Amino acid sequence: MRIKPWQTLIAILLLTLAAVWVDLPGQTLDPFGWKSGITVQQGLDLQGGIQIVLEARPPAGVEVTQDVLQGTRDTIERRVNGLGVSEPVIQTRGSNQILVELPGYRDPEQAVRVLQRTALLEIIDTNGQYLAPGTIVNTTAGPASDVLGNEPTPTAEPAATPQATASPATATATPSPGATPGVESTPAAGEPAGTTASPTPEAGATPTPDATSEAEGPVYETIITGADLQDAYPTTDQFGTLVVGFELKGEATRKFCDYTSSHVGFPMSIVVDKQVISSPQIESAICEGRGIISGLNAQEVNELVLQLKSGALAVPLEVVQSRTVGPTLGQDSIDKSIVAGLVGLGLVALFMILYYRLPGIISVIALLMYTSFVFALFKLIPVVLTLPGIAGFILSIGMAVDANVLIFARLKEELRRGRTIARAIEEGFEHAWPSIRDSNISTMITCAILFWFGRYVGATIIQGFALTLFIGVAVSMFTAIVVSRNLLRVLLTSGLFHNLWWFGLERRPAEPAPAPGD
Repeated sequence: MRIKPWQTLIAILLLTLAAVWVDLPGQTLDPFGWKSGITVQQGLDLQGGIQIVLEARPPAGVEVTQDVLQGTRDTIERRVNGLGVSEPVIQTRGSNQILVELPGYRDPEQAVRVLQRTALLEIIDTNGQYLAPGTIVNTTAGPASDVLGNEPTPTAEPAATPQATASPATATATPSPGATPGVESTPAAGEPAGTTASPTPEAGATPTPDATSEAEGPVYETIITGADLQDAYPTTDQFGTLVVGFELKGEATRKFCDYTSSHVGFPMSIVVDKQVISSPQIESAICEGRGIISGLNAQEVNELVLQLKSGALAVPLEVVQSRTVGPTLGQDSIDKSIVAGLVGLGLVALFMILYYRLPGIISVIALLMYTSFVFALFKLIPVVLTLPGIAGFILSIGMAVDANVLIFARLKEELRRGRTIARAIEEGFEHAWPSIRDSNISTMITCAILFWFGRYVGATIIQGFALTLFIGVAVSMFTAIVVSRNLLRVLLTSGLFHNLWWFGLERRPAEPAPAPGD
């Protein structure tokens, strides 16, 4: 059964109302809270925030492969998610860099501290010796890259030369099962290796690749590593002090039980990046694989939990670029972009109405629908809007109008040839469609290439431009062919617009009659 124009028009109007409802800010006309998670995602240049470029600095003789770099990027992403940043950008750039953009984040020192640390966590046997917090040690566990299952590295793990922020360990095991000494581990090989925030480097400090090689003295045996960690979480000890709780998994629980059973009364040390955090005394055997790490303040506890749950970095990272973008600049950019968009839209609408008359009015209506559709898609996908992304959206508005120009120019040609208005409308759309299709598809292919290139080089401004332009061009084909065509069909059936003046012609030119079959 053939669908009638008015039926299609009803579907278009319902779709438009839905798009406008999504476009409305906040919870407007939303009594059921359906739009609670639908918001405009603003990029770094619009709402302000932090941009950090991290560069891998492996020890001598270690190669940073794409797999290692991608694994490091994934760990960084998990850490960023723990910071609670909305729509962050974390991507590799070139062969050894990672770009991190944190829109809306206002603490660059904490961001650098959390993202940069290698954070290989170990519990070591100190041979009965008490090691003070801050002591740099050599251990039998290799660098973080070894623990994560990457290629072995010939040198000791790079450490971050952190400050000793943890006070001497007060974490001790209580006799009750499940309370283990202030101990911790790093996540399992399949999981991200643990990281700590307790001994945190100064803001902006960079890892010192060979810090551990400077440690002199014995090599201590590693009992547990981050590869054995099941979970980490903030909790309190028997005195109500905030501490880091952890759980071991699998074979590590038995191994830890055997060790603590045979070393009751002896100290053992918790080490992060080859630096001692605390050295609690083992008061009883710990066989349930649970314990705590104390001696940290509230911020250090939260950061340590975040890093343990997200994993250890496979290679040390150095901050090579860091900048903070203020929200004032972003708001100013938004205001100017809105003005530019309104001015451009107004000029285009004026030209279309004056030159094409009724089809021009139809194109303006279709253009308003187009704008509501695209903005709704930006919120639903969601698309992170940046200043270049807004530029791509405005450019796509011009391309949407271009499709209507091709259609209406052909419509006028058909009218000059003596076609009826109804036949001229159909001929105009059918003959203009191949040109619209080919030009828009070629533009979309170009957008896809630009998006891939921007992702490879870490240029988010290119990605934002390409993505918004791609979506805009795709929607413009729908509005030009479906919306404009059905609006013209419905208006024609009303019988009010049979005068050629409405279509940009003063009168029908006297031309030869069309050939048979036309």
